[in-house]
Amino acid sequence: MLNESQNVEYKETWRDEYLKWIFGFANAQGGRIYIGVNDKKEVVGVDDSKRLMEDIPNKVRDVLGIIVDVNLLLDEDKAVVEINVPAYSNPINYKGQYHYRSGSTKQELKGAALNRFLMERSGVRWDEFIVPSVDVDELSDIAFERFRKEAAKSGRVDEDVLADTNEELLVNLLLMDEGTKQLKRSAVMLFHPASERYVTGAYVKLGFFAGEDDDLVFQDEVHGPLMLQIDKVMQLLKERYLIYAI
Repeated sequence: MLNESQNVEYKETWRDEYLKWIFGFANAQGGRIYIGVNDKKEVVGVDDSKRLMEDIPNKVRDVLGIIVDVNLLLDEDKAVVEINVPAYSNPINYKGQYHYRSGSTKQELKGAALNRFLMERSGVRWDEFIVPSVDVDELSDIAFERFRKEAAKSGRVDEDVLADTNEELLVNLLLMDEGTKQLKRSAVMLFHPASERYVTGAYVKLGFFAGEDDDLVFQDEVHGPLMLQIDKVMQLLKERYLIYAI
């Protein structure tokens, strides 16, 4: 028998609650569940293998809406039911809950972890979401000029593109929906003077700690467009943090 791992799970008997384990595998990388094997990898067998061979695939199909392979394995006189779960690209839920196989455990996804999982499975990245309430005119011209300067220095952007208007630049960089002219979250983070108003935590916090007890001596917060935060952070580090101890 294989060791219990991210893709293998052993159960002595079948319970309908193990449907959660099945779609935990389906939402991850797939895997196999063996019914009739204990945690020590000892084959104990099941007495109702014929019924399980019919019930399990039907319940998985009716409850989860997916198809799994259910096989009967024989170890001497003992029957083991193998459930082979493929990985699914679309998110699978069980009564409104989303479970995911991580390591050797099954976790119910909630909050930010669930949002990230659903976005990844829908093919949309976090930074691609539209922020409908922000207009191009609200973005910082200084941040755009900073971008143009660095882009020209790197040589990775054509000079013709850098001469475009801010709106044309955003379209070329895929930071704006060309059809609706709505800004993506990444554009707001990079160029909006108050980006954290629309993206929580879009700022940098610095702190100077000293002493064995890690006492906080002083701290700073850097806000604004991410394109300008970089310069401010580097300036603070050089002018305040790196010379403080000296």
